[in-house]
This record gives sequence, structure tokens and C-alpha cells, in this order.
Amino acid sequence: MEDVKIILSASWVALMLTYLLGDVLRIYSGDFKAGEIGGMKISQDQWLGVAVLMVIPVVMSFLSLTLNYPVSRWANLIVALVFFGFNLIGLPGYPSAYDKFLIIVGLGFNVLTVWYAWQWTV
Repeated sequence: MEDVKIILSASWVALMLTYLLGDVLRIYSGDFKAGEIGGMKISQDQWLGVAVLMVIPVVMSFLSLTLNYPVSRWANLIVALVFFGFNLIGLPGYPSAYDKFLIIVGLGFNVLTVWYAWQWTV
């Protein structure tokens, strides 16, 4: 049981680092314009929404280690599936090859999270 908790937590950390790598590459490549996403000016409320969305893998990393079996299993399944769908829908919107590659890597981490959570039995 503890091994699955560690694997699930690590998959959320890997997903978060993949997202962070994409953000860093976007800045260094010049694909980033301060205060905008996709060429649109973003409000403080929208930035708060982005912050909430991006902290979810951090929270899931912690919860994967601390929640009990049935709750952790279902939380991992549901949240990973939501992130998979969100990123799959957004994939065509990324113009750069590195962005598409990193989103696909992130989708892979979501699939692994779902698979480990689904296979998890006590």
C-alpha cells in the first residue's frame, strides 16, 4: 500500500515539474509575454484561477501520501482524469513543438496515475 502512495505522489511531482519546465522554456524561447496568455490580457481573478489550477498537483502529491486508501484512490483517479481532459483539449492551442511534447509527457503521467490508482487494492 505504501508503495502505491509513493508512486502516486511521485507522479504528481513529475507532472508539476513537467509543467514548470514548459513554463521555463516558454520564457527562455521568447514565447512568453508578461501579463498575457495566448495573446489575451489576463485579470487578477484569472491569474488566481491559474494559480489554483497549478497548485492542484502539489496538493495531490501531499494528499496521495496522507489520505486513506479509498479516498486517495478515487481522488487520484478523478483529478488525473480531469487534468488529462483539460490538457488534451488544450494540446492543439500550443504552437511550439516543445510545448506539445511536454503536454504529451504530462498526459503520460496522468495515464500512469490513473493506472496505478485503478490497480490499487488493499
